[in-house]
Amino acid sequence: MTTLLFTRRFLAESARTPVNLLVLILVPVVFVVVAARPLADAAELLGGPGGPAVQTATAGWAAGFIAAIAMYFQIRAARAADRRLVLAGLAPARLVAARMATGLALALIATVAALLALTARTGIGDDPGRVLAGTLMYAVIYLAIGALIGTLVTSPVNGTVLVLFVWILDVFFGPVLGAADRPVTRVLPTHFVTLWMVDLPSRHSGRIGDLGWTLAWAVTAMVISWTVITLTSRTARTRHRTRPGSAADQMSAGVRMGLREAARNRVLWVLIIAVPVVFVLLAVATTPQESTTLTVRENGRTLPQQAWLPDIHGGTMAPIAIASLATLAGLFTVLDARSGDRRLALAGFRPLTLLASRLAVIALGALVATAASLAVTATVFDARQWDLYIAASVLIALTYALVGVLLGRLFGRVGGVLIAFLLPFIDLGIEQSPMLRSAPPDWAHALPGFGAGRVLIDAALTPTFDETGPLLIALAWLAALTTAAAVMFRRTATTPR
Repeated sequence: MTTLLFTRRFLAESARTPVNLLVLILVPVVFVVVAARPLADAAELLGGPGGPAVQTATAGWAAGFIAAIAMYFQIRAARAADRRLVLAGLAPARLVAARMATGLALALIATVAALLALTARTGIGDDPGRVLAGTLMYAVIYLAIGALIGTLVTSPVNGTVLVLFVWILDVFFGPVLGAADRPVTRVLPTHFVTLWMVDLPSRHSGRIGDLGWTLAWAVTAMVISWTVITLTSRTARTRHRTRPGSAADQMSAGVRMGLREAARNRVLWVLIIAVPVVFVLLAVATTPQESTTLTVRENGRTLPQQAWLPDIHGGTMAPIAIASLATLAGLFTVLDARSGDRRLALAGFRPLTLLASRLAVIALGALVATAASLAVTATVFDARQWDLYIAASVLIALTYALVGVLLGRLFGRVGGVLIAFLLPFIDLGIEQSPMLRSAPPDWAHALPGFGAGRVLIDAALTPTFDETGPLLIALAWLAALTTAAAVMFRRTATTPR
């Protein structure tokens, strides 16, 4: 009875976390309903099975991500509470059993949400038992990942970023979106689960078989979850961090303070190195050795052009890395400085100077993200117009840095981080990608990356500039986002608590 009571309480606590509800709706819709077909096309292009296999695997991807985020927030919230419960006399074994039961309930909820989306999209297929079991094992494995990160990382933003990073690495370099026989992918947590779920024999699983390795991963995940949940009863240490002159002095001080605050976010700096490597170098390394036909504009005409995939894949992946990093830089800069900006305004900081200093820090963050991504890209890709390619990359970075500012205000830290990865992926990775479609659909013209993305593709693949219209659209987006950020900043800095 005690275990059931605490399980119900823990589930109610999870339901009160807004991010869990956001993820429960957003992730199945984005990856199972919206992105399944483009991902299947991308898989065929990159040497994977494509078609129904990818669309089936999206249910597992969605369930795994939902379970990891839900488990992360459960573990993070449980640090102090679990210790108090044990000190009050609750048997540790019962506490762990209640947490495990809650985790399994979260896995079931994630599985149901993903399968409902898959049913609405394509149907479960000819072997529903295999799809159901595979989706559930995805969720169980990612429960362990969420629990482990919840124990190691206390910041919800950093924890969510790490969950996203592991998930992206697992999904986009797994056996369905690429060739299933790459040795490097066998260490990914859902490699064998994916192959078994879509009925794609690996031929490298030995005598134990794909199902045996799948069950081994699931059992190992349960053991890790049990161990991690046991550790949450230990004491968690927390740290709480809590200086007018001329406009030039204030500007200088504001920029220094903003850079100092950004320097404390170690996860962001790690991502500035890791994201380009994952998005660009690994993408090129796993690209099949074959050619494809792209549609480009040259001298005012739309023409087909043959391209060697390994030569161009890195150049088309770079804007996704740039946009994701710049969005995070803008989001973190504004949210980390919000309470400080109110105090600075009360202390006599000029509003325009304070705004200019924050925008300068955001622009510097976007430029650092661009420089890091282009440094990696230049090792595997040679743009036809490097000057214009760099300018378009900077334009993408500034645009998405300002998008990050608005996302932080609208969705908060954790929700903003989730959308900071999803929006560039949908915009630049799917809808604007020249490798997946000859031209963006009409509705994608309204996305923030359309104008700058078209300029970047033109610079990457053609020797002359032919995208004046998209360039003007990109500049209009930049002006509009700057205005919106200024209005939002004024309200934030002047509104008392």
